[in-house]
Amino acid sequence: MKGFKDIIGNDILKEQFSGAIRTGSISHAYMLSGDRGMGKKRFARAFCQELFCEHPVDGGACGICPSCKKVESGNHPDVIWLRAEKPEVIKVDEIRQQIVDTVDIRPFLGDRKIYIIPDADRMNPQAQNSLLKVLEEPPEYVTIFLLCCDEAALLETILSRVIRLKLKPRTDSMVKEYLKRHFPNAEDMSLDLAVAFSRGNVGRAEDLLSEEGFKEMYAAVTDTCRSLRTMDAGRIAHAARRLASECGDTGDVLDLMQLWYRDLMMYKVTRDIGGLLFKTERKAMMELAPVCSYEGIEDIMDAIETCRTRLKANVNPELSFELMLCRMKENQ
Repeated sequence: MKGFKDIIGNDILKEQFSGAIRTGSISHAYMLSGDRGMGKKRFARAFCQELFCEHPVDGGACGICPSCKKVESGNHPDVIWLRAEKPEVIKVDEIRQQIVDTVDIRPFLGDRKIYIIPDADRMNPQAQNSLLKVLEEPPEYVTIFLLCCDEAALLETILSRVIRLKLKPRTDSMVKEYLKRHFPNAEDMSLDLAVAFSRGNVGRAEDLLSEEGFKEMYAAVTDTCRSLRTMDAGRIAHAARRLASECGDTGDVLDLMQLWYRDLMMYKVTRDIGGLLFKTERKAMMELAPVCSYEGIEDIMDAIETCRTRLKANVNPELSFELMLCRMKENQ
């Protein structure tokens, strides 16, 4: 990794941080927010490479000097990544032991010390209040990065003491070009589907192409959408159970279903088989297009969003999917 050179998109943010490094005007605390997979950790790591690089090339990190390699491997003594024992919560003792009790120790190699807190929105209130003491009066050589998905989970007193920055989704062309470089053997259909599925989130697109579990989810979603019109109550209940409990993240399942019906709508409008994301589903699209009305497809899309809302409200997943599938069948 060569600092910001290997980060696609978010050019304004990259220039803002590069300028701060050049001028020495680095803030004591930043908050990088964005959906999971948007590259917050990668961005923070790139900043550290740019800051500590021993032999900059064209004003950026070289990626090959000892400091760059230490940052990349997570072994730089002046870059401290907070390690939480449990993934769902960051406790006050972890903030105290790893940050509060060590901030007075000066940097080992350079003139700055970087603390990075992944999933900072998982700090409990006690942990946030403990960190607040450092944010209020940090040593001049300390910079803290808070990486989070949900700003609302952080106390206003924390938010008011950090520079808040948000990573933006990349364009489809950026994501596709990146995937072509990193997955040269991927099929065109897989690439197109990953780009559409990711919605500008590179990490999400990478997961799509690299996770074996996606194939199972893809099969479950396409089987259901293709066969829903002929399913009886028992098969609908079985399909709901499969989608809710055997396919990983339910949000991803719903996203994939939306793409399937987006394809159906596009084919119904254009009759263009070549424009399909689900290229192996040509026969199903051709059979369903004449019997599904535009209004019906719109209602199906609404049923998917209703299911998403129910899941966020902690309604039983199997029940949520079964209700969704029943409503969808009425429109096929």
